[in-house]
Amino acid sequence: MCPPTRKAHTMLAHGQRGRDAVNSLLLLGALLRDNPGMLSKSIPIARFGEVVEASVEQLMGQCHRLYEAPALGTLVRAGEDVFGVVSGIATSALDQSRRVIARGADVETEAEIYAAHPQLEKLLRTDVKVAVTGHREANGVLHQYLPSQPPRIHTFLYTCTPDEVRSFFGVGAAPRLDFLYLLAGFGGPGDDVLAASLRNAAHAFDDPRAFLIAASRAVAVELSGDTARINAIVRRLPIGEGTI
Repeated sequence: MCPPTRKAHTMLAHGQRGRDAVNSLLLLGALLRDNPGMLSKSIPIARFGEVVEASVEQLMGQCHRLYEAPALGTLVRAGEDVFGVVSGIATSALDQSRRVIARGADVETEAEIYAAHPQLEKLLRTDVKVAVTGHREANGVLHQYLPSQPPRIHTFLYTCTPDEVRSFFGVGAAPRLDFLYLLAGFGGPGDDVLAASLRNAAHAFDDPRAFLIAASRAVAVELSGDTARINAIVRRLPIGEGTI
């Protein structure tokens, strides 16, 4: 019998690889069938960064992708148990000892700068400050006051889903806004954070306007005696607009 040719060996190898690929797909299909939550657990699409500094009242998070931070006022979750509101966003050099320099004198668009210097994606970082506004106990009960301990460094950060937003604020006629004192205490830019958090949360409710009206009343109670500040915050809420 003649020995198999090189072509025959190649065909056999390709055939084996094909069978291996089919077997792998069949195995993956079986795993997904038996574990339907596998994909959602393996690829948490709401994850945007991780904690790099932590205290009980404030977290600093570094985003995994440059410029892809949640909007100001977004309700976020650190790990499974700590909740907070994005209170600041900043982009700077990854190495704080090296100042960023201008690079666009000879180009027409910002995109050209990044195309000519692709290393910038690795030399810059986008950070978020998170004002802690509540936590969840082991029994699942949510509290709108500070936790006893901050999350660990490198805890993952997630944007909250609409269901999580409703759970945090409550779904009754009067939303739970006990955390307002934590944000109202900032003053100044903190009022913008407070108003942004209420605007963002309103989108998770069937009647955003009703939510904002109830929130305005809660703000008035929390800041009673400071009419000018109450008015400034309420004016930032689109209560009288046709759409929210």
